[in-house]
Amino acid sequence: MKIAELVQKIKSGETTARAQVEQALQKARSTEEYHALLSLTEERALKRANEIDAQIKSGADVGVLAGVPFVVKDNYLAFGAPTTAASKMLENFDAPLQATVVEKLEAAGAICVGKSNLDAFAHGGSTENSAFGVTHNAVDKTKVAGGSSGGSAVATALDVVPFALGTDTGGSIRQPASFNGVYGFKPTYGLSSRYGVVAMASSTDTMGCFARSADDVALVTSVMAGRDPRDMTTLPDYFEIQPDAPKNLKIGIISEAMTNDVDAEVRAVVNAYADDLRAAGHTVETVNMPSIKYALAIYYIVVPAEISSNLARYDGVRYGHRAAGAKTLAELYGRSRSEGFVTENKRRIMIGSYVLSSGFFDAYYLQAQKARTVLIGEFNKLFEQYDFLLLPTAPTPAFGIGENTGDPVKMYLADVMTVPPSLAGLPAISVPAGVNSAGLPIGVQLVGAMKSDANLIALAGLMEARDEQ
Repeated sequence: MKIAELVQKIKSGETTARAQVEQALQKARSTEEYHALLSLTEERALKRANEIDAQIKSGADVGVLAGVPFVVKDNYLAFGAPTTAASKMLENFDAPLQATVVEKLEAAGAICVGKSNLDAFAHGGSTENSAFGVTHNAVDKTKVAGGSSGGSAVATALDVVPFALGTDTGGSIRQPASFNGVYGFKPTYGLSSRYGVVAMASSTDTMGCFARSADDVALVTSVMAGRDPRDMTTLPDYFEIQPDAPKNLKIGIISEAMTNDVDAEVRAVVNAYADDLRAAGHTVETVNMPSIKYALAIYYIVVPAEISSNLARYDGVRYGHRAAGAKTLAELYGRSRSEGFVTENKRRIMIGSYVLSSGFFDAYYLQAQKARTVLIGEFNKLFEQYDFLLLPTAPTPAFGIGENTGDPVKMYLADVMTVPPSLAGLPAISVPAGVNSAGLPIGVQLVGAMKSDANLIALAGLMEARDEQ
């Protein structure tokens, strides 16, 4: 059932907000073995459900998401449970405020029922780097959930909630969406506010969602979108749900993303999706993007640099974990950070500090930013000729838990398809498009020009509707 239908049933009295929240909480408890959620906000959620039911009875306008339960990735500040970012550093942090997008969703009647697991501070692509345990794939519990928003993807795939929030810096919504067979949307940079979300890399962090249909993605995004005076990077609200997808589109398949380095079954699913697009009346052609092969290297210079800067605030003094028994300020800093951060956090801090150091800034960080500009230029040139681009969401289906943990480079390669749109600030959606021979989900990725979010989702919705016929 789509979210709009569920809301109509709640408003008509066929069901209630409380019943939906109770059902979501029960599902959350019955799927605990997947470790998708770190905490439940039961008391607050039930209270809000009762309030919404009362408002409906009184005839009040309760919003387009009235009574719909959802979960948030646990790097969103939200009331009712600690905001941990899946780290020991913030294990007992109670947020003094809520993220702007959480406030917007609640104002529209949605009800947060829990906080989902992630790679600590969103550093990772498998949700194996959580300080509180691994999240398991929704289809095969021996496989990773993807990351860093793995918990939200799994909660959506298991139908715990109709939608869930994630953050996407280099693929952290799209890749787990692909691995678990749901829709995952990364909007244009600035479409939704970053205020009240634990920062990872400020130039690429975006707030997006998971859902089981394109229509649900569009509805949730329409609520999340818009200017926030507390986040100077937000754009004026340009998002308008498109009831129909544009016709006669021109779509390019990036050839450099379809090499033999990509799993053969993944390539087959992408090619089949391209054929479906052609059958729907669109033109699909192969295009070249030479600089895309440098995107991952650019990302793992620029993003660790920003991580190093953003994580400097966790020093054991102002908030967060403080080491016990430290005798000097230097010891307090060192031990608090050593105890509070997981290995991947430390690795990225060290990389970032290195590329920002006086002897290497020009050689690495500055060069990476110049290469990023070239990449953006190639995207812009392609969008002069094509409406959207098509490529795999990930080079493989979900891999085994523990398979890549000893090889950081191999782990980083899981982001090779999602990083390029992130560096350019472009909207991108992972669409469930098939399964491999082992039954593992495979997603395809559609990418649009800046501010083409609504049409991008509408195209995904058109293809979904054709599949259902």
